[in-house]
Amino acid sequence: MRAARTTLASATAVALAFIATGCTEKSDAKAGDENLISVVATDDTCEVDKKEFPAGHVELAVENKGSKVTEVYILYPDDRIVTERENIGPGTKQKVTAEVKAGSYQIACKPGMKGDGIRQQVKATGGGTAAKRDPKLDAAVAAYRKYAQEQADQTLPLAKEFAEAVKAGDLEAAKKAYAPSRIGWERTEPVAESFGDIDPKVDLREDGLEEGQDLEKDWTGWHRLERSLWQDKKITDRDKELADLLIKDLEAWQDKVNEAEITPTSMANGAKELLDEVATGKVTGEEERYSHTDLVDFKANVEGAEKSYELLKPVAEKNDPELTKELDRQFAALNKLLDQYREDKDSYEFTSYDKVGKEQRKELSDGVNALAEPLSKLAAAVVK
Repeated sequence: MRAARTTLASATAVALAFIATGCTEKSDAKAGDENLISVVATDDTCEVDKKEFPAGHVELAVENKGSKVTEVYILYPDDRIVTERENIGPGTKQKVTAEVKAGSYQIACKPGMKGDGIRQQVKATGGGTAAKRDPKLDAAVAAYRKYAQEQADQTLPLAKEFAEAVKAGDLEAAKKAYAPSRIGWERTEPVAESFGDIDPKVDLREDGLEEGQDLEKDWTGWHRLERSLWQDKKITDRDKELADLLIKDLEAWQDKVNEAEITPTSMANGAKELLDEVATGKVTGEEERYSHTDLVDFKANVEGAEKSYELLKPVAEKNDPELTKELDRQFAALNKLLDQYREDKDSYEFTSYDKVGKEQRKELSDGVNALAEPLSKLAAAVVK
């Protein structure tokens, strides 16, 4: 599940910003459709109108009747994620298209975007396979799996360079290696999150700790080290232990990437999740609150989302040409906006985010929202 959380107030503000751009849509599925599942979330309940449904493409029509921002997940029995949708504001509706094989699942609502969620046991019935699909989509899945593995493989040497600098006690070298070590992770974060346990170990922010967790014992990963480097301005023996642990956890991620359940709809929904990551962490400046390297993560999230889109585009363009035209426009506009903050056109170095003013942040937020709205429709477009 998502490890890097915003405060509730920030998440609410972001969710309302998405609503303002029209990102909450009524389902176009017909009432009585056996593959349409109504999910009504409140602050203490998660109601679903079907406990069984046919395997294949399903659509969750989610309504948040509570007072808190919520998330909705379809989960495998072992807590791996089939699909998710975050930042569903109070009094709003969203829809999520997913592809599921026959078997047992859970639908979970997370009021306040915290904890394990309120869960309902559900079952997809049928012959054990997911929906039939265009061979072009199989090619897209294969290409994305290769891309995700490449990103993991490229991340490890950069992360080891970072870890070695920490272990050597070289503060400046560790600072320099920090942001580059995160790029591959940020490009493919939905894949990493699908494994459940790795993401909280690697990418947890201080405000993502659950009640009862100990700050010094349970907080591990990049952001724990980020705080030491930029806020504490010193490297302790505990930090050196955490550097080794970071590599161990990233190697586990690298080994598991090829096992990830990837479908065309999970690619499309993952692209939207990456935009949500930008909106709830990078634009607000909360993700990299000590290093202010948020724009590096921002760019990596957008690149990962665009990769999924480009691989799915041949089918989406056939099914919904107007949508792909709009996505092409909005990706180009957001990339152009981000490129204004590059140190030079060929580098992956960006302006420190603490130097980005309020109006500039608003411009970036508007660009994210303009892309997020059509991107939320991509999953439905690839299964038409």
